[in-house]
Amino acid sequence: MTTFEIDPGRLFIGGQWREAADGARTEVVDPSRGAVVTTVAEAGAADVDAAVRAAREAFDSGKWSGLSGRERGRILLRVAQLIREEADEIARLESLDVGKPITLAHVVDVTNAANDYEYYATLAFSLEGGNRETPMNALAYTKRGPIGVVAAITPFNFPLILAGSKIAPALATGNTVVHKPADETPLSALYMAGLLQRAGVPDGVLNVVTGSGPVAGEALLRHPGVDKIAFTGSTAIGRHAASIAGENLKPVTMELGGNAAHIVFEDADLEKAVGAVIKGFVFNTGQFCMGGPRLLVARPVYSTLLNILAEAVPGVPLGDPRAAETVIGPMAGEKHLRKVEEYVDIARKEGARVVCGGERLDLDGGYYYKPTVIADLPNDSRVIQEEIFGPVLTVQPFDSEDEAVALANSTPYGLASGVQTGNLARAHRVADRLQAGIVWVNDWAMLDPAVPFGGVKDSGFGREYGPEALASYTKVKSVVVSLD
Repeated sequence: MTTFEIDPGRLFIGGQWREAADGARTEVVDPSRGAVVTTVAEAGAADVDAAVRAAREAFDSGKWSGLSGRERGRILLRVAQLIREEADEIARLESLDVGKPITLAHVVDVTNAANDYEYYATLAFSLEGGNRETPMNALAYTKRGPIGVVAAITPFNFPLILAGSKIAPALATGNTVVHKPADETPLSALYMAGLLQRAGVPDGVLNVVTGSGPVAGEALLRHPGVDKIAFTGSTAIGRHAASIAGENLKPVTMELGGNAAHIVFEDADLEKAVGAVIKGFVFNTGQFCMGGPRLLVARPVYSTLLNILAEAVPGVPLGDPRAAETVIGPMAGEKHLRKVEEYVDIARKEGARVVCGGERLDLDGGYYYKPTVIADLPNDSRVIQEEIFGPVLTVQPFDSEDEAVALANSTPYGLASGVQTGNLARAHRVADRLQAGIVWVNDWAMLDPAVPFGGVKDSGFGREYGPEALASYTKVKSVVVSLD
C-alpha cells in the first residue's frame, strides 16, 4: 500500500502538489453507480504554463537528459517494479475511474503498464547512433538525442496504458513530459506522478495537469514551450491538434479513432473464431480504438455464426466491475452511453435486425449497455461506417476474398483488423491487403510493448510501442569530421 492520497486531487508540477491557480475543481464519477467519488483540480492556462516551464527547466538543466541511458533505464525499471508492487491499488483506481472490470484492470492495464516501463528501460540501456560509409575523406556518424518537452494527451478508455505508451519512451530517451489525462479519468495519472517521483524521476521531469480539453488541453497544444505533441483520442480532435502542430512546425504523433473489420472465412475454426469475435467487440466494454466492431463472415457460415453469437453473447458476464467474474462493465460516462443508444436507434430505423441486446441495463444507477449484435445493414450505413465506441457488433456477409477485403477497407479508418482462417497462405495474403496498422490472425488484441501499433488514413500516423516509438521522441544529429 502506498502513502499517496488521491483525495486531495491536486496538480503535479515541478515535483510539487498544488491547487489550480484559480482554485477550480471538477468531479470524478464512478461509472458503475453514476456517483461522484472525489474531485480533482481543474487546470487553467496559468497552470499549464507553470507545468511547461517546470518541464523546460528540468530539461535545460540536464538533470534527466544529462543522465546516461543506463541511469535513466535503472530508474524506469524501478517504476515497473513499483507498479507491480502496488498493482492492487492501481487496478482499484483504474476500475473506479473508468468502470473497467477489476480483473481486466489487473491482467491487462496494470500488467501492460509495468511492461511498458520495463521494455523502454531496457531500450534506454542501448540507445545509439551509427557510423555512415561515404566516399568523402571523412568520418560520418549520427547521434540520437531527446526532442525536449513532450505534451502527452491521453483519452479516457485506457488511461494507464496509453499514458505509459507515451511517457515511458519519452523518458527513456531523455525528454521531459507534461501529461494531460482525459478530464473524466484523471486518477491513475495522478497516482503515477507520485509513483514516478518515488522511483527517482527528478522533479519537473513529469508534470500532470488535470482539466478539460478545451481549456487545459488547448493551452498545452498551443504552448510555445512544447517541442513535441503525442496525442491519442478521437479523429475530430486529432485533426484539430495536428493543425495546431502544423501551424507551429512541431512534430506530432496521432493515434486516433478506429472501426476495425474482423473477417471470418469459411475455413476458420468457428469455436475459436467466436471467442475472438466476442473479445474483439466487448473488450473494455467496446471502448477500444482497436476493437473489432465490424464482423465480416463468409456466406456459407454466416447464419451459423449469427446463431452462435445470439446464444453466446448474452451469457458474457455483465455487471459490477468490482466482481472478479465480470467481463463487461459500464460505459465510462452518460454521454458515451447515449452515443451508443443513438447508433442502435439509427440501425433500427434503417431496418436492421437486432440479434441480441440493443438496450440499457438498469443496474445501481450505472451506465450499462447490453452487448449488442446487429445484422442486415447496408455497408453505407452510419452504424457501419462510423466509430460507435461501445459494445455493438455489426455483421455482414461476403462471397469472395476480394469482397471481404473491399468491405474491410471501405471505412475512413485504418487502425486494426483481424482475419480468422485455417489457410496460412490466405492469412498472409489478406493481411498484406488490409489497410490497417496492425492485423491479428486467429485471435484479437494480442499486444506487447515490443510490437508497434498505430493507424493509417483517419486513424492517425506515427507508431507507439516497439523500438519504432523511440524515433518519435528523438532527433538525429549528423556529425561529419574531415580526415584531410
